[in-house]
This record gives sequence, structure tokens and C-alpha cells, in this order.
Amino acid sequence: MVPDNKVLDTMKLTRRTLLGGISAAGATLAFSGFASASSGERQYIVRVTGNGAVDRIEENDYTVRHELADGEVLVVTGPADSAADLESVPSVAAAHRDVMFELRQPEVDSEPEALGEEPALRDLQWDKDIQQVSKAHEVTTGEGARIAIVDTGIDLNHPDLANVNEGLGAAFVLDDDVPEFGPDDPDGHGTHVAGTAAATGATSVVGTAPGAELIPIRVFPEDGGAAFGDILAGIDYAAEIGADVANFSLGIPDVQEPEAALNQLRAEVQTVFQSATQRGTVITGSAGNDEGNLQQGGGFTLPNSVPAVITVSATSPADTRSFYSNFGTSDIDVAAPGGWYETVERTLGEEGQEGDIPFPFNGVLSTYPTDQESSVEIPGYEFLSGTSMAAPQVAGLVALVRSLDPEMNANQVENAVKQGAESVTGRSDSDFGAGRINALDTVSAVADK
Repeated sequence: MVPDNKVLDTMKLTRRTLLGGISAAGATLAFSGFASASSGERQYIVRVTGNGAVDRIEENDYTVRHELADGEVLVVTGPADSAADLESVPSVAAAHRDVMFELRQPEVDSEPEALGEEPALRDLQWDKDIQQVSKAHEVTTGEGARIAIVDTGIDLNHPDLANVNEGLGAAFVLDDDVPEFGPDDPDGHGTHVAGTAAATGATSVVGTAPGAELIPIRVFPEDGGAAFGDILAGIDYAAEIGADVANFSLGIPDVQEPEAALNQLRAEVQTVFQSATQRGTVITGSAGNDEGNLQQGGGFTLPNSVPAVITVSATSPADTRSFYSNFGTSDIDVAAPGGWYETVERTLGEEGQEGDIPFPFNGVLSTYPTDQESSVEIPGYEFLSGTSMAAPQVAGLVALVRSLDPEMNANQVENAVKQGAESVTGRSDSDFGAGRINALDTVSAVADK
């Protein structure tokens, strides 16, 4: 599908600025240091065993901010360089310094002319067409399902996001300045993710599950990075409020080696995520944008490289793995549209096939904060690409499944999503896992049971 020429004619994008945007390959996290409060105290992620751990920790002059996974994992603040002291407290099995991550997003420096009449934006949503989402909506639109977006927040005033439940929204940040900003989105990433999953279509774009409820769970402060412990707290909160699915389009940069220091956090991540799925919340996560092999040599990323997550790779309009997407049979569960083609050259239109969608329209179009500049001069809407955009496609599909059968447990929902996927044989393709998701096939199979 090629966008309307009127839209194309407004774009003034140079090769240099296109490559600058493509090199970022969607939003990722960049390590920015260890987590510290404004008071100077450090934050730690602590795994405990037995009863009374919270009291013992607080008796040693630490503050317990979050109790996760029924108290098995704690997020604690205290003096600097005291992980060893924490581990000496009875009932503490392990204590690790928490880490901070900044959000990196693609930067496409465009100078488009102002658009005249607004285009038919649904026609630019190739990602929904390839999944047969419109036909799936004849079966269900996700009514009664709840999707938690653990991210930068959601634009609370967007016309295509009237299904946001602000009252259940929450913010988890190190300095607890929740009253100052709440679950609104000053960045744009979370709003784009939310619209991909469940935009209502009231104005311009539609999500996979437009009838579902969206819950904004913000883990990024007004300025600066997110602490890993707060991301875990957001997932735990999603399970606490009974979310059918929690999406995190966030992950550490680069493929980590097995001996990497961040590997020390895997046990705590697994504990929190397993607790959430046991409570009924399916977790969908992005595979990462480093074009890395998550199989050879035991490489991993976090939080997605744990069994409790449906890990999603990104695909192109041609049903190929997008060039930036991580891959590997050990991690990838399913694939979903994330935008851009299998090479930079095809993405830019320097090579490819007749009918290829030109850049930036071969990205994923979704909602964006109405008070922020759009690179294509369509206020409130933006094209982005990355595994960040692929994961919420699956989150929306989970909501469709749960709307049809609310009693399905997390494993049953995951199996339904995998069984409805297409494009591969079996469930262990290194690029696609069980396949690229198909909304119509999935909901039809569930409805026929």
C-alpha cells in the first residue's frame, strides 16, 4: 500500500537525516548509571526468603519502597555502597544496586510542509491490515479487557485515547513526585505504544483492541531515566489491579553476555514476572533493537529474557524481520509489525520491490501527544519503528482473546496467540518464534471453542 501522493509530497527528508533516524531503530533504553534518589540515597533490588525481612531491613536504617511478588522481591533505598551490608541482614538472599536507563528514541530531522486536509490515517496503518485486525473486530474489539502500559505514561487528553482509565493510572519513580505529573506522558513513547494496542479510532487511527481499557503506568520521571526497580514495580501493580495484559516496550541495550553484571538481576525479574502471570496478567515485551542473536553464546536482554514474558520481534510490511530486531529461538515467542524493512537500503527505497511502502510510512503510525511536534506534521500522530511498536500489537491481541474468554490463564492465552500466528512452521523460528501474529485467525479459533 502506497500512501496518498499528497502526503508524500509534504515530506522533505534527506538521506543523512533518514539514516540518523534509522540508526536509532526505535526506542530503546541506554544505561545511564546507578539509581539514586535526590537525597543521595542509593536504590537496591533485594530478594528475600522467610518472614520478617521488611522489619529487619528497616531496623537497619533502610527504607522499603516497594514489596513485589508477594514480598519476595523488595525495592529498597539506603546508604551508598551498602549492598554487602544488606546481604548480611537475616532473610536477605541477594541485594543488587539498581540501575538507571534513559529512553532513546529515533530522531528524524524532517522539514515537512504543512498538510492541507488531513489524510485518511487508517489507510496508512499497514500493520493492522497485515494482521487482519479489521476483520477480527467483527468478532471482538476487546470489550471488558484491561491493558496496562508500563512506559512513559499516556497522553490523557488524546481524542483517540478516550478509553484511558486515569483513575487507575499510577507512576513509579525514584523520588515519588507522583502528584506533580501523574500518569500523563511528556515523552511520546508510551502514548504511541498505547495507541498501537488500543486506540479507539474515534478520530484517526485504530488500535488492535479499541474496545479495551488502557491503564497508564508511568516509570519515567519528568526528566532523566527510569530505575529498573520501578519498572518491576509497574509490572507488579498491573497484576495487582487485575490487568489482562501488561506491556513493557522497554529493555536494556545491547545483547548481554552470560557473565554480565546485569545477569545478577535475572532471578528478581523472573520472580516478579512469574508472580504477575500467576495472578492472571499476561506480560508482553519487546525483543530489543540491537540486531542481536539471543541464542548463540547465551546472550540475553532484560526484562524480556525470562520465560514469563511473551517476547516479540519486529517485522516489516513485507513480512520479513526488520533489520534492527533481535532474534533467537531461545527468546522470541512471536513476531509482530514493528516497521521498516530487512535492510536500511530497502527501508529508504534505494532497493526493494514494486509496491514497497516509502519511508517514513513504512513505520508504525499511532497516537502521539497532541502538544508535541510530529515529524510528519500530523498533530497527535507519528510514525515510529522498533520492537517497541511490535510488542503492543501482541498486547492488543491478548486483550481480544481475554475479551472472548476471560477465564483463560496466562499460559492458555499465550498458546492461543502462538497457535493463531502464521508465516512459519513450528514454534521455534529464530526470527519469528511461532510466527507473525494474525488477529483474525487467533480470535476466530478462540470464539469457535
